[in-house]
Amino acid sequence: MTWEEISALALALPGATPGTSYGRDAVLVRGKMFVACGGADDHCVLRATLDEIDVLIATDPDCFYQTPHYVGWPAVLVRYASADPGRIAVLLERAWAGRASRVQLAARQRERE
Repeated sequence: MTWEEISALALALPGATPGTSYGRDAVLVRGKMFVACGGADDHCVLRATLDEIDVLIATDPDCFYQTPHYVGWPAVLVRYASADPGRIAVLLERAWAGRASRVQLAARQRERE
């Protein structure tokens, strides 16, 4: 995958807008980042719960990892080269849902029905 592909998936979610986080391209909902370009061109930063991060790293360490900077924070690094588009789409939606409003969550639910 690429940042362009990941950001396109993220921007398809209700209320998602392009923006920046710490000077890097990001996708926001309600002004809050849920995915952003990483510090290098080979990965991005995805919001996730601490429990989710442990599972992601344990089940797919080629794709998901953390540097010491992110340990203890609700964010996991995603390597573009080994990212599965279907799995990333699910994780993006979870990250978005954690920041979305009730109205946005309801709109997404109606889209699915």
